[in-house]
Amino acid sequence: QFSLDRIPRSREVRQSWISSVATTLYSIVYSLPLTYKRKPDLILCNGPGTCVPVCLSAFLLGLLRIKRTIIVYVESICRVETLSLSGKILYYFSDYFIVQWPDLKKKYPKSVYLGRIV
Repeated sequence: QFSLDRIPRSREVRQSWISSVATTLYSIVYSLPLTYKRKPDLILCNGPGTCVPVCLSAFLLGLLRIKRTIIVYVESICRVETLSLSGKILYYFSDYFIVQWPDLKKKYPKSVYLGRIV
């Protein structure tokens, strides 16, 4: 049994950084009731900007002691030297931050290197 839920994109391709703040905040506000309703035990995400609002909503529910959710972020294999924008944000909010290149593990000590997960 499963269900699908849609949330608004937090950022469109080539969208300006300034306007993306507003759309990301909108996505977070939209994600809060959904995350509260679903109360997930685990969120496993791999990088699209849409995962950021859901993860931040789950993190906020944990801060409010409503529901503690484990957040696992897997950075894309194409990110060899630097993190994606989603990775740069979720590095601080995730419980497990997985990278697929040993050089990223050296730059980001909180990360976990497990090799290629493709």
